[in-house]
Order: sequence, then structure tokens, then C-alpha cells
Amino acid sequence: MRTFGVEEELLIVDPVSGEPLPRAAHMLAIMGRPQDATHEFKLEQIEIQTSPCLTHEQILGQLHQGRHAVDRAARQVGARIAALATSPRSAATHLSPGERYVALAEQFRITSHEQLTCGLHVHVAIESPQEGVEILDRIRDWLPLLIALSANSPFWHGANTGYASFRTQAWNRWPTSGPLDVLGTEAAYRALVADLIGTGGIFDEGMMYFDARLSRNNPTVETRVADVCLNAADSALLAVLVRGLVETAAREAGQGVDPLGTPTPIVRLASWRASRSGLNGVLVHPAERRPVPAADAIAAFMAHIEDALRDSGELDGATAALEALLARGSGERVQREAALGGGGMADVVAAAVEATHAHDDGWDDGGRPTALWEPER
Repeated sequence: MRTFGVEEELLIVDPVSGEPLPRAAHMLAIMGRPQDATHEFKLEQIEIQTSPCLTHEQILGQLHQGRHAVDRAARQVGARIAALATSPRSAATHLSPGERYVALAEQFRITSHEQLTCGLHVHVAIESPQEGVEILDRIRDWLPLLIALSANSPFWHGANTGYASFRTQAWNRWPTSGPLDVLGTEAAYRALVADLIGTGGIFDEGMMYFDARLSRNNPTVETRVADVCLNAADSALLAVLVRGLVETAAREAGQGVDPLGTPTPIVRLASWRASRSGLNGVLVHPAERRPVPAADAIAAFMAHIEDALRDSGELDGATAALEALLARGSGERVQREAALGGGGMADVVAAAVEATHAHDDGWDDGGRPTALWEPER
């Protein structure tokens, strides 16, 4: 099986007011700057990273361990960790140290100033960059469904946005965000990257903020469209689904199956639709390009990757976990229900903190889950 790994961007929040707190540098110093945690663009964020894994169990265990470790450090500086894709509370933000971040702030101004979003990035191993581009060509049509499954950002600067994943809207202000065209070859991919850098609008390959890309540091395809999930179980599920999608695409390429080739504006619109309604309404069917109930679009996704999941022994577990997610809803539903309690955004953040760390206790460096694919309710 292909190895896979996850990066989760997490918010650092005040446990009482729910406001973001710039504590990342202090937390990393307390933790001794570990390899599995690092700073992000803003000091109000911290990122945890799994190592390359082979199984769902390994991914889930490392996510629980990572969340627990950074929350332990956050408590020592008067904060907590919340897996929220946007901050429900409005607050000033602070750049992490470094000349590159200063340059980003100078170049992109209010886009940079307001940037406080947290995503879930999934890396899946590839055999070569050419295989990676062929995979990118064949997964692009399906990526909007990951937005719907992970939707966890209905609030922005204290306002109800009306979106399930407003992070998608905020993130797409960056000039290199969004879906790629079908490119066909590594040479075409490299030429596009070079041309984008050549415009002077962006600095380097690290600013290729596409929905999915070739990782510049690892031999992987990296998907970047998903919100960080409130529940670690959902992050682990999405990682398994992405690996199944990548493996399916690689098999199609090997068999000479052409990409669906959906026009890029339609892929972008499908992402908007997923961002707007999440799992609560209709989505654009990736193959048929028409609106269908969200459950039907997700069913088509699972049918598309069924063989890959079966061959890896993950079909039954992924199906059960997905059914649980569809029944209870994504993090968006948890946030909206918390907001109905009357305590405003502080209640939303408090509920998110609790959900972020469900089942964290009891995981250590050699720990294992009590049951595979146990859904978090």
C-alpha cells in the first residue's frame, strides 16, 4: 500500500473568551521544538504532522497524540487547542517570525492580514513526479466532495457566514488557490510553476496553493482543499479516502483511462457549492456535472474508489465511519448547535475545544485505539 500522512492546522484559543491567542512560539519552546509540530503563518496557529503511515489506525493514533501534546503545551501558557477551520471570534492576529512571512504580508496586504484559516492536508506517496501529475489530472474533479465532508467553518469574525466551509472562500483569495487544469506531464506542471513564479506575483513553489499539488519536499501528492476536521476520527477517515482516490487515479492512468476533464470553472463552482452547503443540500456530481443530493454525490465518490479501498482492507471500516459522519454531520453542525445555546461565539469555541480532544486521553507513543473505526459521536 502507498504510505500516507496528515498535516493538521489548529487554532490556539483563550479557554474563556474563545479569542485566538498568539502563543505558538511559547508552546513550541515548551515542547522542545518537536519534529511533529511546527509554527504556521500566524502565531495563533500551530500545525501537527503525522509520520508516513500504512494504516488508518496509525494515522488516528498519531493525530490523537499530536492534538494531546500541543494542548498540553497550550494549557501551560493559558490557552487551549481547537480544531476550527476559521475563528468564530474576531481578534488581531500576529505573524510568525521570519522574513518570508513579512514579505507575504507586504505583498498581499488585507488577504494576509485576515488570513487565519486551518486546513487538513493529506500526503499520499507516488512513484514519480510524472505519476503524480497523472494522478492530479484524475482526482481534481472529486476534490470538492472533500470540502463538503470536512466542512467546519460556518463563522467568520463573529458573523454567521451562511457557508458550511467559509474557510474555502477566505483561502481562495490567494492568487494560486483553486483547481488545476489537466496538465498531462510533469514538464507541463513544472512549466506552469515556473511561469507563475515568473510573473513576480508569488515568490516560490511553496506558494502553489492549488487544491492538490506535487509536494516540493516529499515524494507525494498533497491534497489541500479540506477544512481541519473537528473530530480526529474524521481527519483519519478523509486520509483513507484520499489514499483510495489517489490509488484509483494511478490505476486509471496505468490502464490508459482518460481524466474526466471537467472544465476548471465547473470544478471551481463545484467547490463553491460544497463550501456553501456542505452535507446539508445538493452537491455537483463529479462525473455528471449536475446537482444531486449530497448523499448521492458521496455515494458516487465511494463507488469510484471502492476497489482501491477493498484491496487495502479498508472498505468496511471506511463505509461505517462515513455513515456515522453523514448521520451526525461535520464540525459545522456542532458549531451551529453550540451557537444556539445563547452564549454566542464563546460557547462555540468551548464546544469545539471539547470535541477536538475527545478520546485523546490514554494515547501514548505506543498506544493503540480501543476499537478500529470507532465513530466519535
